[in-house]
Amino acid sequence: MPLRRRPPALLAALALLSGVTACTGTPAGEPVGKPATPPVRQEQQEVKAPPRDKLKLTVENGRQSAGTVVAGGGDAVYNYAPAVMLDGGKVRTWWCSQMDVAKPDGDDILYSEGPSADGPFTPAHPVLSGSSTSFDAKHTCDPSLIKIGDTYYMYYTGAARDNHANGSSVGVATSKDGVHWTRANGGQAILGTSNDIIRENTYGAGQQSALYLDGWVYLLFTDTTGFAGATNGAGQYVLRSQDPLFTTGVETLSPQGFKPVQKTTEARTRSVVEAFSADWMWIEAASAFAIAHSTGEGTTFTFWNKEFTRHPFDPVVIPGAWKEGPGLVRTPQGHAPVHPGGPCDKVALDVLRATTSDASGAPTGISHFGLDALGLHGCATPDEASVLDGFSVPSPERTADVVVDGKVVRFERGSAAAKFARGVIGWRPKIVDSFRVAVEVPAAVPAVLGPDGRAGLLVGDKLMVINSLEVALSNSSEVSVVTQEQWDRYERLLG
Repeated sequence: MPLRRRPPALLAALALLSGVTACTGTPAGEPVGKPATPPVRQEQQEVKAPPRDKLKLTVENGRQSAGTVVAGGGDAVYNYAPAVMLDGGKVRTWWCSQMDVAKPDGDDILYSEGPSADGPFTPAHPVLSGSSTSFDAKHTCDPSLIKIGDTYYMYYTGAARDNHANGSSVGVATSKDGVHWTRANGGQAILGTSNDIIRENTYGAGQQSALYLDGWVYLLFTDTTGFAGATNGAGQYVLRSQDPLFTTGVETLSPQGFKPVQKTTEARTRSVVEAFSADWMWIEAASAFAIAHSTGEGTTFTFWNKEFTRHPFDPVVIPGAWKEGPGLVRTPQGHAPVHPGGPCDKVALDVLRATTSDASGAPTGISHFGLDALGLHGCATPDEASVLDGFSVPSPERTADVVVDGKVVRFERGSAAAKFARGVIGWRPKIVDSFRVAVEVPAAVPAVLGPDGRAGLLVGDKLMVINSLEVALSNSSEVSVVTQEQWDRYERLLG
C-alpha cells in the first residue's frame, strides 16, 4: 500500500548418435565398469571471508524495457509495488491494483507471469482482495513472496479503511501454486504499529519484504510510528523468526544486533535505511543483503553484511523514471539469482517499478530496469561458494572441474565438463582448491542409456547420472542401452 498523500522410437533416435549399440549389458569393445583412477582426497580447509568494507562496485549492461510490461488492464487504473519471483523457468509477479470484479472495493493484489522480466506477461487477474471483516477488510496491497518447501507465503499490507489512522498492518496468506490463497494466522495481522511516536504521517505498518535465509524468515518493513524513523516516518525495520507466521521466536534488529522480543510491536529502535516501500534480497556469493529503495536518482541499493555491522559495498543506483515500489527479480527464497557469467563476482540487479501516474496521481506503468554490478570479491567461504554449484572451472591438472554440491567432478575432457555443467568460468576461484575431488572422469569411459531416456557414465563400476547424451559423446564414450533392471542395479555416484 503506497504512502499516498491521499497508491522403440528411442532406439531409432540412438542410431543417429555415433558409438551407440543396443545390447543387454556390455558396450562394444569395452568391459563394463573399467576401473578409473581413484579420486584424489583433499581435506576441507577453514576459509574466512575477507573484510569487505565499502568496496566500490562497477556497473555494466544497463537495461530497460521498451515500455510498460505489467498492467492490470480494463478498469485497473493504477499498478505499483510489484513482487517478482523467478520460479519454474518463469518470471511471476504480483502487485497492487484495483479491479471492479474483485470485491469489496479497494486495493487488490493481481497476478501475471511471463518468460522474462520484459514479458510478455499474461493477462492480469486478482488473487487476493479485502476480507470485508478483519484488519484487511478493504485493502490488500504491497505483496512480498517467498517459497519454503512446497508452500508459498505472501506477506501483504492490509487496511480496513481509506483513512489509515496508523491502521495499516501486515498479514500473511499461504498457497501451493501462488495463485489460490488462504489467509493464515486466523485471518489476523501478524504485525502492526509500535506506536513509539505518533507522527503527521499516519500510514502505519506495512510495505514489507520477506526473504528466507538459514531457516529464518527475515521481514523488512515500514512503520511510520517507529522510534528510529525520520520525521516523515521513513524508515525500514527488520524482524526475523523461524516461524513464517511470526507467532513464536521473534527477534528484532536493535542497535546491538538481533534480540528476542515478546511481540512484533515492540519498540523500533533501529532502521537500516531511511526509505519507504523498499525491497531486498540476499546475495549468497558475497554474504550481503541488498536493499532496493527509491531516491532522487532512481532505485538505490544499500548493502549490509549478515550481522548488519558493516556496509560491504558502496551504494549502486539503477537510474531512470520511478514513482513507487521497486520489486526485485529474486529467487523463490528471496535471494539474488546466480549470475551465469560470473557467479562469484557479479550480481544482476533487476527491478520492476511504477514509472508514471494516472489521472488521480496514483502510480502505474510498471517497467523493467536493470544492470550488472561487478567487484563482489565473492565465493570466499564454502557457504558463499554454493553459487558455483554446477559450474565448470579450470583444474590445476589441466583438466576441468565441475563443482557439485561442494565437491568436485574432474573431467579429463574439458568439452565433456562444459556439456555437464550449467556454465563455464574461465578462472578458478581459490575456494575450489579446498573442495574434495569426489569423482574423476577419464575420457572414453563407458556410458549407458536407460529406457526412460536418462543417461549416465560408468566410472569404476558406479553410475554418474548426466544431464544429456551430449556429455557422453563429448567424452568419446560409447553408449549402451540398458534395461531398467540394469539401470537400477548400478551403485550411484554423487547421490
